Amino acid sequence: MKICFIVAMQAEAQPFIDRFGVSEAPGFFLPLPCKMYQTDIDGNKLYVVLNGQQQGSDLVGCEAASVATMAAIQQLHPDLVINSGTCGAFKKNGAAIGDVYISNGVMFHDRRVPGDDAWGTQSLGNYPIFDRAAEIANAIGFKMGKVTTGSSLDMQPCDLQIIEENHGELKDMEGAAVAFVCSLFKTPIMLIKSVTDLCDESAETFEIFKKNLAMASHAIADANEKVINYLLKKS
Repeated sequence: MKICFIVAMQAEAQPFIDRFGVSEAPGFFLPLPCKMYQTDIDGNKLYVVLNGQQQGSDLVGCEAASVATMAAIQQLHPDLVINSGTCGAFKKNGAAIGDVYISNGVMFHDRRVPGDDAWGTQSLGNYPIFDRAAEIANAIGFKMGKVTTGSSLDMQPCDLQIIEENHGELKDMEGAAVAFVCSLFKTPIMLIKSVTDLCDESAETFEIFKKNLAMASHAIADANEKVINYLLKKS
């Protein structure tokens, strides 16, 4: 089995990289900035692909995630893509800082395209999720929630309206973009997210995100390990 993790930030991926001892393949995706780490686990391939950096900072957001996902699928041909990373969530829905979720749905919350139902449906996305996601979440004991994706860290009132109308619970900047590319290649996708900030609290989002990033990234490493062990044992 070939499993490929798509991760936006080095800080999100580093605890996972350290734990599994994956080795970087320098320049694998040149001229793209994406970074690739790999290892073998009992004859199975594990890849960790990062968006990379530009102008001295990690590339975050939908465009970078789309590029990394497309490059990974075309060159690595994974059996399963896992978008792993941090997210915002809502206290009113029972979320707490450090909670780990497996997504039961994924869509965009900031693509407001006027027109008929076909335009609206396409803009929201609502892409298919790995059909064993619920089985894995139940077996390991993770919460499940719907991921909604936008290109900005903040959230405007119109974004919140779309999130609430579509029962979104987790807010990120990459998930739906990764899922969009996976849908084009018919590659199964699963999303694992750890909460860094609560969208319905008054604190400054970026400061809370920075404060909780390291803790949430270690929680993601734990979750990734449990998911890998479950998948490889079952397969």
